This record gives sequence, structure tokens and C-alpha cells, in this order.
Amino acid sequence: MFRNHRPSASIYLTVTLLKPFFDPTRSVMRATVFLCLTSLLSAQNPAPPPTPGPELKDAPGSVIRESFKFVLAPVTVTDRNRDFVPGLTPYDFRLLDNGKLQKITEDVATHPLSLVLVIQANADVEKILPSIQRTASVFESLVLGDDGEMAVIGFDHRMQVLTDFTSDTAAIDIAFKKLKVGSYTAALNDATMKAINMLKSRPASRKRVVIQIAENRDKGSEIKPREVLTEADFANVSMYSVNISQLIAALTSQAQPNRPSTLPPGAEHMPMGQINTATTDSQMNMGNWVPALKDIFDAAKGVFLPDPLDIYTRYSGGHECGFKGDRALNRCVEQIGNELHSQYMLTYLPNNPEEGGYHKIIVEVAKPGLTVRTRDGYWVAAKPN
Repeated sequence: MFRNHRPSASIYLTVTLLKPFFDPTRSVMRATVFLCLTSLLSAQNPAPPPTPGPELKDAPGSVIRESFKFVLAPVTVTDRNRDFVPGLTPYDFRLLDNGKLQKITEDVATHPLSLVLVIQANADVEKILPSIQRTASVFESLVLGDDGEMAVIGFDHRMQVLTDFTSDTAAIDIAFKKLKVGSYTAALNDATMKAINMLKSRPASRKRVVIQIAENRDKGSEIKPREVLTEADFANVSMYSVNISQLIAALTSQAQPNRPSTLPPGAEHMPMGQINTATTDSQMNMGNWVPALKDIFDAAKGVFLPDPLDIYTRYSGGHECGFKGDRALNRCVEQIGNELHSQYMLTYLPNNPEEGGYHKIIVEVAKPGLTVRTRDGYWVAAKPN
């Protein structure tokens, strides 16, 4: 049926021009004619412009986007008896970021737990360490829960991962037994950063928590508190601490040269019978934390942290607990476990991301007689002018 079909003029011209192309004696002419022909045909039939779509918009370098991070606020609600309050919904909460009401996008109280336990194991805690080792069963039964996983780090001037993330109670028991007394150094910041970096590898759907059993001072870290707080913020890590009493550690450790107290005068407990004033209350509780945090994030020189554990816990939404004996230690661990399994995780995308500096978080609950605790806030780097 194509017997009488005649080729068009353009096809005839193309075949005529291409005849010399197949002549092996005319290599240079072949290349020249072929290039000219290609250019001519391309000019007559230009390719249609690309249609904008996801591929074009997402191509590297085509569009510069500025995205803002969702903020996670772990919220603990207690009643007048200090019992945890279950059964609340997002409609029961109001969340303010720098005084601006935010839209809560998530309220989940059942995130599976990923926990890193950071234990001070230096010479200062030689006689306390057996008490700490006996808490293994408390962590296994009251903290991890059904879907929890746990890693254990022991530290002095080194950070030793005694077990990676596991839910195997036998592996956790072995990790606690591996705790050995080391040097007099206690690199608290370095060990905390190690724990945060381990948690960054866990799925974002899990609740990421660091629990520190340590003195409330750092001795010999290379990493600064600013770096620890920044990483904890971006990784959505909450920190809790069991504060080993400096007095108990000093009495039970080997004799060392006297050193000045790390506590400022206002941080000492009031003598029995003396009443706190507004001034002494502010001194003992550090009052407004924002100036201290501003100095930390501005990398100010000579920043004095009377209690780094308290800074870490309050900034990330946890709390600090002290102990002076086995029973009190077990109660601290039990209390932390109960709180972790009773929290509300409120997530929101700030509607005021252009505000640089410290963002204060306030969470209110509609029902009367309830107490709410959450992280104090987070830090946003100011945009350059």
C-alpha cells in the first residue's frame, strides 16, 4: 500500500546530503556536513520549553528554600496530689511561644522510648557506684516499658559505651556490671553529647531521652554547654538527671586537696527556721534563666554554670532529682520512669520564626487545679540584616 508513496522534499534533501557521509574518503567533509545539518534541523524544530513541575522545582540550585523546624514540647501534667493526669486532648492545652498562641499539630502520649543512660564512673563515686549498679532492675521494669530500648554509657575522662540500644535485660545487667571506677575527671558535657549523637540515629517517631546519673558539675570536657543544648534542641532530646550529692561524693571518695565550692553563696540551703525572701528564692532557683542561656548561646566568656544538670533538664523539658541513699535513688529513677510514660508530646510549627534569640514556651491547661511543666524554651539564631 506504500508502493506509490513519494518521499517528501525534506527527506530527499537529507538523503542526498548524507550520501557523501558514507564515503570513507571524505572524513572531514562528513563531520562538517553532519554538524551543519544537525544545527539546521534543530533550529527548524526547537524543543518545547520544559513544563514546570516537581522535578524542576526540586532540582538542586533551582529554588532556595528556607524551612522552619517543628518544635516538640514534652508536657507533664499533675494534680494537687502530684499524681500524673491522663486522658487530656490537644483541645485542653494552650501553647504560647514568646506570647503568641500556637496551633498544636500533634498530641501523642505513646511514643516508644529510646533512652541513653549516662553514668559518672570516676574516682569521686567509688563507694556510690554499687548503689547505682543495683538500679538496673528499676530501669528495666519501670523506665523502659514494653517498647523501650536502652543504651548505657560510663564516663570519667573517657566515654565508654557499655551497651548499644537494646531491650534485652541480660545485656543491660551486664552493662551495669561493667561500670568501673576511673580517673578523677568527669567530662559530663562530652558524655552528654555522645548520648545525644547516639539518639540521633533512632527514628524520629521515638521519644528520645538522656538520663544522667552524675554530679552537677563538669570536670574536663572539651565540648561547651552551648553545643550540647543546640544538639539536644535539634534532635528533640529531653534530659533528666539524678544528681549525685557533691557532699556525699566528697565524703566517700579518696581524700583530695580542698577546692573552692562550685556553688555561689545564694545557692546554699537556708538554715533551719529561716524564711526565704523573694531575693533568696530567686538566688536559690536561679530565678530567670534567660540571661544565663543568652550568655551560653552568645558564647560569652567566663559563663558560670552553678548546676549544668539543672540547665540541661529545664531547657529540654526534663527535671533534676537528688538522692542520698539507695531508697532515694530508686525513688528518683521510678519517678522519672512514671513521668516519661505519662507525658503529652505537643508539636507545633512556630508562627513567629522571624524572631531571633530565646523563645519562651508557656503551656496552659484548661482544667483547674492542674500543674503543667514543659521545656522553658529554645534558641533561634537571629537572621543577618
